Amino acid sequence: MRVLFLACLSPKTGNCTTAERIRDHIIAAGHSCVLCDTRELGSASDVTSVMTKAPGFEAALAIHLFKGGRLLLDTGVPFGVVFGGTDVNEDVMDEHKRAAMERVMHKARHCSEISQPKPRQLYQSRLSDLLPCRVYAAVDDGIAEMSALDHSGVCGEHRWEVCSCVSTEKVEDLRVFLLVCGLRRVKDPLYLLEAFSEWHIQNPLVILIIIGPKIDPVFTVEVEERVNRSAGVFLADELSKEELHAAMQKSFTLVNSSLSEGMSAAILEAMDLGLPVLARDIPGNGAIIKHEVTGLLYTTPQEFVSISKKLLEDLELQERVVKNGKNYIKTCHNLMEERMTYQHLVESLH
Repeated sequence: MRVLFLACLSPKTGNCTTAERIRDHIIAAGHSCVLCDTRELGSASDVTSVMTKAPGFEAALAIHLFKGGRLLLDTGVPFGVVFGGTDVNEDVMDEHKRAAMERVMHKARHCSEISQPKPRQLYQSRLSDLLPCRVYAAVDDGIAEMSALDHSGVCGEHRWEVCSCVSTEKVEDLRVFLLVCGLRRVKDPLYLLEAFSEWHIQNPLVILIIIGPKIDPVFTVEVEERVNRSAGVFLADELSKEELHAAMQKSFTLVNSSLSEGMSAAILEAMDLGLPVLARDIPGNGAIIKHEVTGLLYTTPQEFVSISKKLLEDLELQERVVKNGKNYIKTCHNLMEERMTYQHLVESLH
């Protein structure tokens, strides 16, 4: 079966990573899968034109009901949709987008969501009146085991060769708080800057490094200007996946400050690599993290600093969240289970 797969493919984002992984699952089942970027498709007619070109497609799949799913409504082939975080956290509140999402959900052969119990309840409470009587599946985001990989040489001999902006004689004593995100407003990378900068002045060995692709050019300029004025905060160029995982392993903790998330790949990867996670307390993050069990959650910048200080001083807490985080990944985010689920869902499009 030849499957057209629509997703927003901004480079080195969670959506892109997830889409590529699902595509690989489909291909592994013996199907042909063509991944297309929704940013390059202006309308449903553009998708229909792609669908009708030889050799054609027998089924379709999309991530995001509004961004991708609505483009499949008139294709004439069975299709499935995968929820993204934006669907439930933002789009469902917009009357126009919600109407389009309703049409998609009633026409889709199946709907699936990548989430754990808390956001699952949120999907069902916000979209329950939209859900058709078709296959509705919950798929836990699969993470390939990375902890066994050797990243020791990627960053060179120095603790932060990946970020030349950091310079100190006590480089081995640095406590690097790593914020991984695409530079766009929904990720809110500026949220912690003022509080963290004040803390850095008191303790120069704590630094915040922001790493990620420059997705929103206008917002990127704002981030660069704010970072330049903030003591102890640095902005690094985006890294390859291998380099990013090496940077994680050389950091003290992984930070998330997003306004909304579906399921953060950076958080899952950090847990698998044995890195404590400090995340903003929002539904998507709260689904992954149980406070002081699999990670730590904060609601304000001041609480972030307070929790960070506790984590620095409490070795038992560090060890507990790392151990439980790794166990959580092994238990709840098995790559092969995810593969089998998506392969079953694609078969349902036959």
